[in-house]
Amino acid sequence: MNRYIDKFISYLQIEKNFSPHTITNYSQDLTEFMGFMENMAVEQIRYLHLRKYLAHLRTQQLKPRSIARKLSSLRSFFRFLQREGLIQENPAVLLMTPKLDKSLPKFLSEKEMVALIEAPDLEARAGRRDRAILETLYSSGIRVSELVGLDVDEVDFIGNIIRVKGKGKKERLTPIGDKALDALKAYLDARKIPHRAVFLNKNGTRLSSRSVRNIINKHILTASLQIKVSPHVLRHSFATHLLERGADLRSVQELLGHVNLSTTQIYTHVTTERLKSVYDQAHPRA
Repeated sequence: MNRYIDKFISYLQIEKNFSPHTITNYSQDLTEFMGFMENMAVEQIRYLHLRKYLAHLRTQQLKPRSIARKLSSLRSFFRFLQREGLIQENPAVLLMTPKLDKSLPKFLSEKEMVALIEAPDLEARAGRRDRAILETLYSSGIRVSELVGLDVDEVDFIGNIIRVKGKGKKERLTPIGDKALDALKAYLDARKIPHRAVFLNKNGTRLSSRSVRNIINKHILTASLQIKVSPHVLRHSFATHLLERGADLRSVQELLGHVNLSTTQIYTHVTTERLKSVYDQAHPRA
């Protein structure tokens, strides 16, 4: 089975251009499955074997989302093998994914967002960098991976545009506001270390995604906000505030870099919940 998995992973890397993170997940999922099947020949695997594997996953106390991802890996793998003529029948065709509850994304209010952005001490060099990070995440709605991958020559200070490399290494142009650009310029002007990357750590190398999470957690405490905040919460806040102020869903989809509109539609549920809350509080007969 190993050589089939290698072929599949090469296909994901070269033709599908999947991210390293996704490639790692697929590799781990298929390796686990191979171990469960005790290296049975791929051609011998049938639907009942997959059902047994699904039952095994359910005994591992995994979250439904984790099980769904592993099953998705298997479906993609067997679909690829059948398309390449390596197997005659796809045993995963009838494999059902467990039903997932769609959790509404967490987001900050506009007031909380301002408090967080203004938390860093601008007298400190790290404070100017942190303000630029928070402003950029909220102003553009980019992912943390896109933020840490941003290079100086990808920021257009005149056109208010940044070029980011999104999922699957797809590039897109994203608008960015004046306040974020002012914060970026102040940080870059004060930075003594020349580097192609925009955001650097104290050692003068490119900042990591984990470091950005730590920076946000630090300033959440400074701002005394009683909410658990990740970089993605800033992205959720960006999308939610745009919709609340009248932006259309298609535009928000483009700004977020979502391939499918259905991914963006979860934010309409957030704004509907907000409207219902206002209605319940304000209407005399609610």
